[in-house]
Amino acid sequence: MRISELINLRIVDVHSKDGYLFIKDSKGKKDRKTILSEQLVLLLRAYYKQYKPSYWLFEGQTGGQYSTTSIRSIFRKSVVETNSNPWATVHTLRHSFATHCIENNVNIRHLQNMLGHSSPKTTEIYTRTIEINNKTITSPFDSLLKNSTLQT
Repeated sequence: MRISELINLRIVDVHSKDGYLFIKDSKGKKDRKTILSEQLVLLLRAYYKQYKPSYWLFEGQTGGQYSTTSIRSIFRKSVVETNSNPWATVHTLRHSFATHCIENNVNIRHLQNMLGHSSPKTTEIYTRTIEINNKTITSPFDSLLKNSTLQT
């Protein structure tokens, strides 16, 4: 998700039973759905019970929408406390999500829809970040040979 999409999430946008988040009016004023982790559902339920937001999923201390400045500040503090990559930004999380999806063989069209990209070329950028490795990628030729009598 983009930071603007995160702060615009409403409670009604969480569809935990169906396993997705509804993102309304994302970049380009398009609506879309993205996957919702079962583990995140558990965290969101605990968050909801503790903070009892009324409309926005994430509300500031006085109610109303959370600010991008606050999110960036919390993220920056977390980066320092965990000794993570000092160049990381909140948007890095979006890139990491996309990269992990590619590594886990998520269909590029599904990823394109989840990220809200109009063009598959934008989504394909993430395929360039994956290191080609014989241990993680099986050649179709090897798969064919496993099922044939041509094995040596």
